[in-house]
Amino acid sequence: MTALRAALPDEELAQQADAGEPEKARWSQAELLLASAIDTLRRVEYVLICANTDSKSKRPAPPEPIARPGVTTRRSKPVLTEAGAGRLFELINGGAA
Repeated sequence: MTALRAALPDEELAQQADAGEPEKARWSQAELLLASAIDTLRRVEYVLICANTDSKSKRPAPPEPIARPGVTTRRSKPVLTEAGAGRLFELINGGAA
């Protein structure tokens, strides 16, 4: 089954990723389970660090899940800068005309 999944064209993998079916990607079920176990271990480690960190100290960023084939990565939210806020204000108040 892994060989069959590895032979799929990228377009079909992209369609399966959009449909939310990572099990049909290039990894086998065992590889997906291993990635899930690693993600869980990373979350446990993160919670342990946060629980034992002084509340005034800076906490680490939450762990990112392992990238899986056939699954799109999470995109970070864009940050609104001062220049971007000014331009947005102009557009809202008729500056696009």
